[in-house]
Amino acid sequence: MSAITTLPDAISVGSDILSVRLGEACRARGVQLTTAESCTGGGVASAITDVAGSSAYFETGYVTYSNAAKQRLLGVGDETLSLCGAVSAETVREMVAGACRDSGAGLGVAISGVAGPGGGSAEKPVGTVWFAWGDERSQTTRCYRLSGNRQQVREVAVALALHGLLEQLDAG
Repeated sequence: MSAITTLPDAISVGSDILSVRLGEACRARGVQLTTAESCTGGGVASAITDVAGSSAYFETGYVTYSNAAKQRLLGVGDETLSLCGAVSAETVREMVAGACRDSGAGLGVAISGVAGPGGGSAEKPVGTVWFAWGDERSQTTRCYRLSGNRQQVREVAVALALHGLLEQLDAG
């Protein structure tokens, strides 16, 4: 597992504000978005589509909670899941690449993690969440160790996903 990243200061801003900023950035750049979510259960797609007019830049959201869904809908490899697990950089890379490939979106985010309260391990304790932002060809990954209960982990993960999408748009 690569280094655990500390939370950016911008996460203190609510998901609603991040979603509005994301929409403005997508419109300004003509970018279509997609999401590939596991532990957030569609929370990122929900936050994006809470903004009126989001159909102008939001293409598709995938909730692939099971490994079978990750494979079937996003093309995540059996070998990737067997060797690295669902909560890994390799899996989220394949998730976002598959979501962009299938949807035709120019930018996406993928999230897979252990929201709790159970399911953690010594290597991947509760609160471990992997993210990938990018497209079919290029992805950036980060791992965060989030604290709090299930709801808190999921809420922070949604905000981190939105923040990362904004970072990607600002960098491009």
